[in-house]
Amino acid sequence: MTNLFRFLPSVDAALNWIDKKEIFAGVPRTLLREQINIFFDVCREEIINGIIDDEKKLNLEALAPRMICHLKASTRPHFRRVLNATGVVLHTNLGRSLLSESASRAVYEACSRYSNLEFDLSKGERGSRYSHVEKILCDITGAESALVVNNNAAAVMIVLDTLASGKEVVVSRGQLVEIGGSFRIPDVMEKSGAVLHEVGATNRTHLYDYQRAVNENTALLMKVHTSNFRVIGFTKEVSGGELRKLGLEYGLPVYEDLGSGNLTNFDGLGLLREPTVQEIIAEGVDIVSFSGDKVLGGPQAGIIVGRKEYLDRIKKNPMNRALRIDKMTLAALEATLRLYLDPRAAEKHIPTLRMIKETPASLQERAKDLLIILKKVLGDSVELSTLDGVSRVGGGAFPEQDLSTTLVCVKPLNSIHVDDLRDRLLSVDSPLVGRIEDGLFCLDPRTLAECEYKVVANSIKQALRL
Repeated sequence: MTNLFRFLPSVDAALNWIDKKEIFAGVPRTLLREQINIFFDVCREEIINGIIDDEKKLNLEALAPRMICHLKASTRPHFRRVLNATGVVLHTNLGRSLLSESASRAVYEACSRYSNLEFDLSKGERGSRYSHVEKILCDITGAESALVVNNNAAAVMIVLDTLASGKEVVVSRGQLVEIGGSFRIPDVMEKSGAVLHEVGATNRTHLYDYQRAVNENTALLMKVHTSNFRVIGFTKEVSGGELRKLGLEYGLPVYEDLGSGNLTNFDGLGLLREPTVQEIIAEGVDIVSFSGDKVLGGPQAGIIVGRKEYLDRIKKNPMNRALRIDKMTLAALEATLRLYLDPRAAEKHIPTLRMIKETPASLQERAKDLLIILKKVLGDSVELSTLDGVSRVGGGAFPEQDLSTTLVCVKPLNSIHVDDLRDRLLSVDSPLVGRIEDGLFCLDPRTLAECEYKVVANSIKQALRL
């Protein structure tokens, strides 16, 4: 055993061998050195345990296949691409909205070149970063003014801090939602310094409930769109227009947090209708906030639109600097919003809208195409079939509402269990996330691009170790 240790190559020899093969060009040398050391430590353990018992197994050529596999797995970026075959379009854990090609190009330009981020080209002096998106947001929504912060939670926080710190905010009891990450309206209200005054019942709130709650310490009337759950049956809620009239009577602004706000409607898809930002502004609501990376289909951002008198106050809040968006977000958001100037272009080029609106007939055809490629790559190692199924919008939008789709189902024919296949697919070169139904691993083409079909097939092949 002692003699075998002498035949283990040096780290420098392994590094030189890798350099000649040009296998890991671009990987930091310090990272390669660290991982080679770890690999050789494993080899030493194998020598001690009698797994390696011959010096011929310790030359570089013999160790190379295992060493390369170890280095590939350990040196690839931790944050990387994942194949989403779940059918959940706005998958919170998988990055939510995909950017359009024009938005992706805009981000690249913003990152690789200097820009007029805070420079007014018409005046040759310092400008505002928000000017790049404020006008287009106002044009699309009909609002007087707009501001963008880093997410909608931040938008809620800065609105409440600006307009209601130390004062009461009247909210319906049925709208005190909790979203992902334990973000609760009562908690964020407390952090903002505002005082929650809840009214009504869980399922029914009337205009007179708000009216009775108004007192000398009331600063704001607030609506929270329950986009991540539904209350059905014996229900009642007050519209933004009704609250606006009450607000005018008492000199109070009305604020609606739309959460996963959208700029288009999805009529004809069998989904319950969600209000658009334009409709809420048209009702007369003074301030509206919503996300940029959900149904809108852009980057992570919290968008605030509404009356100029209130937006001006919010913009002056010192918290705005801490919550402001960077140049990449600005570039992606402007490019996304420009597509909304032509609704047809938006539906065609914004991936989120395109995926949500894809027809069952189209998905059936795409499922057949995916099945053909899987059959070609995987052969007789799996049993393939199609199944009628459902997709989801996700991201807190249209909760518990289904979109019809056609699933491609994979059943391994060797000894591997479908649960093991699912787990193995998370550690392959291109991780694949799907779902299990009726003992089958199912792929939903709604959230896969056609150019990804062969990658999907190769990921499954790798997981099956064919």
